[in-house]
Amino acid sequence: MKVFAAKVEDGREGRDGKPSVGPVYRNLLAKNGFPPTDPNINTTWDIFRVSTEKHPKNKMLGWRKIISGKPGPYAWKSYKEVYDEVLHIGSALRASGAEPGSRVGIYGANCPQWVMAMEACNAHSLVCVPLYDTLGPRAVNFILDHAEINFVFIQDKKVKQLLNPDCLSAKKLKSIICFTSMAEGEKEEAVQTGTIPYTWDEFLQMGKENPSDILPPRPFDICTLMYTSGTSGDPKGVVLTHENLASFVAGMDLFLEQFEDKMTVDDVYLSFLPLAHILDRAIEEYFFHKGASIGYYHGDLNALRDDLMELKPTFLAGVPRVFERIHESIKVAIEELNPVRQRIFNLLYRHKLHWMNLGYKQKEASPLADCLAFRKVKAKLGGRLRLIVSGGAPLSTEIEEFLRVTSCAFVVQGYGLTETCGPTTLGFPDEMSLIGSVGAVSVYNEMRLEEVSEMGYNPLGNPPCGEICFRGKMVFSEYYKNPELTRESIKDGWFHTGDIGEMLPNGSVKIIDRKKNLVKLSQGEYVALEYLENVYGVAPIVEDIWVYGDSFKSMLVAVVVPHEENTRKWAVANGYPGSFSELCSLNLLKEHILAEFRDIAQRNKLRGFEYIKGVILEPLLFDMERDLVTATLKKKRNKLLNHYQAQIDELYRTLAGGRQ
Repeated sequence: MKVFAAKVEDGREGRDGKPSVGPVYRNLLAKNGFPPTDPNINTTWDIFRVSTEKHPKNKMLGWRKIISGKPGPYAWKSYKEVYDEVLHIGSALRASGAEPGSRVGIYGANCPQWVMAMEACNAHSLVCVPLYDTLGPRAVNFILDHAEINFVFIQDKKVKQLLNPDCLSAKKLKSIICFTSMAEGEKEEAVQTGTIPYTWDEFLQMGKENPSDILPPRPFDICTLMYTSGTSGDPKGVVLTHENLASFVAGMDLFLEQFEDKMTVDDVYLSFLPLAHILDRAIEEYFFHKGASIGYYHGDLNALRDDLMELKPTFLAGVPRVFERIHESIKVAIEELNPVRQRIFNLLYRHKLHWMNLGYKQKEASPLADCLAFRKVKAKLGGRLRLIVSGGAPLSTEIEEFLRVTSCAFVVQGYGLTETCGPTTLGFPDEMSLIGSVGAVSVYNEMRLEEVSEMGYNPLGNPPCGEICFRGKMVFSEYYKNPELTRESIKDGWFHTGDIGEMLPNGSVKIIDRKKNLVKLSQGEYVALEYLENVYGVAPIVEDIWVYGDSFKSMLVAVVVPHEENTRKWAVANGYPGSFSELCSLNLLKEHILAEFRDIAQRNKLRGFEYIKGVILEPLLFDMERDLVTATLKKKRNKLLNHYQAQIDELYRTLAGGRQ
């Protein structure tokens, strides 16, 4: 059996009230200790500066100009053009009163100005504080106050939210700098609060007129305060140093050097995951290090395919929901083929999968199948994709396998948190044995599992399961202004993630669920709710799903948001007219969805108590407006329970009475 991680310490039984801990694992490249890093790249400023020196004319940042209301072709700035603009923006910040350590907020969707503001912070040892572009005034107000932000770079669409009367902390700002231009009325409103407003061009000009020498950061200086959206309470400010991010880049370099296909200056990344979150930020830092190119989506996730076709990226990263939608669209296209072509597609799929399972590389498993069937799937993804990474939550094995076979690209899962500076485990290309896992621990970290006795998880058992813990160069230093939470999370030098993992014999780890998202049913069985949501969520009739279990009940139920287009197709086929809301009230639709769930449960070999016995159909997506999800679309389970409590109680009463 091929092994993907090295065991460097044995586990030990718990004693004196302390939990048992499993063996300590390292990346195979760090078996005998962490490798030395490049002495010339110790900070994020070093990453950008060195690449500009090596690749001044390479395309760095791309965006789509809106022409007659529609996005046009990508326009580009080179590394040297970005560098020069960053120097001017940094000088303007210094002229405005920013000193090393000052907090600078960035509030808006991904775009070149976002990155240039970030790099200006790096150049002058300022602390970049991202604000999610999906946050409302309350959370923005909290972060502005908590992080003591003095300056904010902002997207024009967000100015109104920042000037909202509920956003009291905005009145303390020294300057607001708009990514583009600002409406006159908003300028006047900002001035009235004592804040100086600037357009991007005005701020650039100020920097040109007031040049300032850069003040580069040191490795242990704070690079960014990145606030994570908790499922309850206020966001937590994660302190990441320059060393944290530089270690990620160095480790990823060493990791990718092992493989035949390497990232080069010619690679292109389509950025649509929020830059305010760690996954996209970490990926972009790595692309800057390689002198490669990043093109930003034009702002509409529903039209992402248009950006794919225009940019033709070589690398794509996303969360499972993105890949679920890709999977759905391909499945729909297959279903529209005539029966003969469907059979040929399925035959070619099984043929290629067979050879991949025997150990053949993806591109060598079946060139014939790629040519006859799968090149069309590749074309729908832009035609040049080489690597797809899924993170943020577990990707179902069904979708991972499907994409590995049909996309003609490497597909891997990764796992990490803001606190671990992004991907802390990553799968290996062309390793089918890793399907369903998130790979092995990264180069500059160590990993172990810790016992969760109240849930029956034992890292010394068979299989070894427990809370995933990390330590190493990529692990954050503290939660800003929250020593108590820091002490709760970092014990004996190990960061406790709150995620439950299963250590596989090959050294990779599989995410079972969040520690808090496990429920014990009345018959004493533990159920991983998030895992089941991923399993059942692949049904084409499902847009979103929240699975609920009650410790005093023996059955699971779910609130399901049906997929509107597929629901309407079902309604037409079954002779039901009416609006989408009216369809969601039909008992026959509920029975259809439950039948789909039974098929999925059987295919995935779920245990009887993991079958969903009843559903509530909801025509509206779980949204932030009703406070049902976080800014990163994680479900707020307590809020969902409050919202649907009456319907759930009624559903349980119905099920207990033997009626469906």
